[in-house]
Amino acid sequence: MDKQTEIELQAAAFRRLQQHLMQDRTDVQNIDLMNLAGFCRNCLSRWYQEAANEKGIEMDKMQAREIFYGMTMDEWKSNYQTDASPEKQEAFKTAFAENVLGKDG
Repeated sequence: MDKQTEIELQAAAFRRLQQHLMQDRTDVQNIDLMNLAGFCRNCLSRWYQEAANEKGIEMDKMQAREIFYGMTMDEWKSNYQTDASPEKQEAFKTAFAENVLGKDG
C-alpha cells in the first residue's frame, strides 16, 4: 500500500471513530472511556491539537475540543454529560495518572 493511501485510510478510520463517539454513542461518558480504555474524547482532541501544533498551526486546547466535539465543551456537557459516581471518580484518578500524567500522550 502506498503512503498516501495509508494516510487516507487512517484519516477515514479517525473520522469514523469521531462519528461513533460524537453521534452514535453520546451516552458513553468520557470518564467511562478513560477508566476502561485509558483515553477519552478530550484525549483525542488533545492529540489533534498536538498534531496541529507540530505542523505550525496555532491551536489551543479549547479550540481543538470545539473542532473535535463540533460544539463548545459547555454545550457538550449540558447536552450529554451526566454525574459520575464517587467510584468512577476514584477510578478516574488512577486512569488519568497512568494514561495522561504518566505518559507523553
